[in-house]
Amino acid sequence: MIDSKSAKSRLEAQLLELERRQSNIAEDLAEPLNADSSEQAIEKEDDAALEAQAALIAQEIGSVHRALARIENGTYGQCVRCGADISPQRLEARPEAALCIECAQKES
Repeated sequence: MIDSKSAKSRLEAQLLELERRQSNIAEDLAEPLNADSSEQAIEKEDDAALEAQAALIAQEIGSVHRALARIENGTYGQCVRCGADISPQRLEARPEAALCIECAQKES
């Protein structure tokens, strides 16, 4: 059986960390470019990497929000695709997991 209170606490902590990282990236991206054109090229490359990280973090935040919603509606721990139980070990490793391992393997 899955302890939804524990899962909710872990997910909320994960969400806070993701939001902190997202905020740090936003601050870095908001910094003006250097006046030196050679430095600008490097900064633009760095910004592209930061934007990619920000997109991944946004996806993770969405996954955490959806997991918290599943806790609220009582479906946490059930695969959203096939309805089977998600193993406690999988949820321990990835509390935001929405798919059982079988469905996750089919997706990749």
